Amino acid sequence: MNFLSRLVVDGAYFLNTSEAYQRKKRFFYDILENDRFQYKKYFDIFMITLIFSSVIILIVEVKSEMNIYLKFFNVYVISFIFFVEYILRFWISSSVSEIIISRSEHATALGRKFYLYKAIIGVITAKLSFVFSIKAIIDLLAILPFFHELRLLRLFVLFRVFKLFRYTKSFQTFTSVLSTKKFEFFILLMFSSVVIFVSSVLIYVMEAHNPASPVNTFFDALYWSIVTISTVGYGDIVPVTTEGRIVAAFVIIAGISVLAFTTSIIVSAFTEKLDEIREIKTIDNIRKLKHFYLICGYESVAQEVAKKLKNSKITIIVLDEDIERINSAKKDGLIAINYDPGNIESYKKIGIDLNTQVESILCLRENDVENVYTTLTVRSISRDVNIISLLMDDANRNKLKFAGANEILYPKGLVGMISKELIGRPVAFEVIHALRNDYYGVDVEEILVDERMSQNLVHVSELNNVKFRIVLLGIYKKETKRFFFNPMDGTLLESGDYLLVIGNSAFIREFEKHLHKKIRT
Repeated sequence: MNFLSRLVVDGAYFLNTSEAYQRKKRFFYDILENDRFQYKKYFDIFMITLIFSSVIILIVEVKSEMNIYLKFFNVYVISFIFFVEYILRFWISSSVSEIIISRSEHATALGRKFYLYKAIIGVITAKLSFVFSIKAIIDLLAILPFFHELRLLRLFVLFRVFKLFRYTKSFQTFTSVLSTKKFEFFILLMFSSVVIFVSSVLIYVMEAHNPASPVNTFFDALYWSIVTISTVGYGDIVPVTTEGRIVAAFVIIAGISVLAFTTSIIVSAFTEKLDEIREIKTIDNIRKLKHFYLICGYESVAQEVAKKLKNSKITIIVLDEDIERINSAKKDGLIAINYDPGNIESYKKIGIDLNTQVESILCLRENDVENVYTTLTVRSISRDVNIISLLMDDANRNKLKFAGANEILYPKGLVGMISKELIGRPVAFEVIHALRNDYYGVDVEEILVDERMSQNLVHVSELNNVKFRIVLLGIYKKETKRFFFNPMDGTLLESGDYLLVIGNSAFIREFEKHLHKKIRT
């Protein structure tokens, strides 16, 4: 690796391991893209206010003399804010340092030479994919009014209205629903275009030579066709010949067909996505809740428990993979989602914090196997959330305990306990159990020893993994293609080797940053 390539890679590692840089980038990503970030809604309201202010100033300015300060605010201040926003979105759209590092590590792992120009091409490709996206183009057009000397460019203020799609979820939902019918809209557009063109030619041929006809040019014919097929019918251009009126009759019928086809496409699109839209709205409402009980499974015992909790004015969320039971829960006035409580993806989709938002998770399936599986899944996400499980067969008690249930009760005992609102306290779990069940926070990772790391760290004793509470299980040596378990302190570290470590995932990330930042003295 030549000097320039080494300098670029070192710079990429510096940015990737710099806490200050990553913290700033994460903040701007959250405020621009992360809907769950608490301050994003205030930023959205601010940007929407600027958009409407800009359009209102443009409208008033048409026939009234605008205050010089308002002009300055509209042309310079708002444009500058939008420009800064565009630059920030360009910055966070992809990580230059991560692209360079991944290319470098990939080349090292395969024993190949690292080519800087290939990494640069990857960076340019990633950035251009943002620049040529529809939303980025709209953002760029919204900045053009800054060049107010070109009066025509001031009309691009109207493009700022399209930026509302970035800040309003309803618009985003509307466009996403319509995008599912792209093919149907394309067919409709082709049909309408053919009808408009054919009718324009026909009406022009039939009417152009008649002095009494208002159709004098092909543009007049085209204008008449569009107005007629859209069923607007202004009446400013009307065919006067018999042949022209026959053409008009066919165009009117075609226009009704186009309108009916358009309406049916939109209605069918929203009908197909209605359940999904409701689900998204429900999930958004759940994410805003501060405290609630999560019931996994909605059978007879769960119905009794839910009734007791509901009478106590406690918020309840129901998860069940069976749509009939979900409908039953909704009829009972509960918030219910048709997700499998035993699937980790269900909790990722909901996006709730089990530790802070959930008072207790109640595993109430009348099947011990299902309850054990749900408990294991929840414990793989959170070690602290309180889990209360139903027990149908005492032979399965130890399995539920091992899975991590805080309270295990028979149906009658469970209903009684919920009635008294007794909440247990979370307990610790065995590490080996956590690893076997994909325990959240504890992970096993492979760390590649690249050329840069091998120059700064020569022996295992220099890793300093104990400081980060990381356990080094072993080293896979690239040269011998062998794995050495619990290596000696004097074991040599070489480029291409792999460190197999175990520990908290956050500590592993910090440990890996430490390895990349460590400079041999």
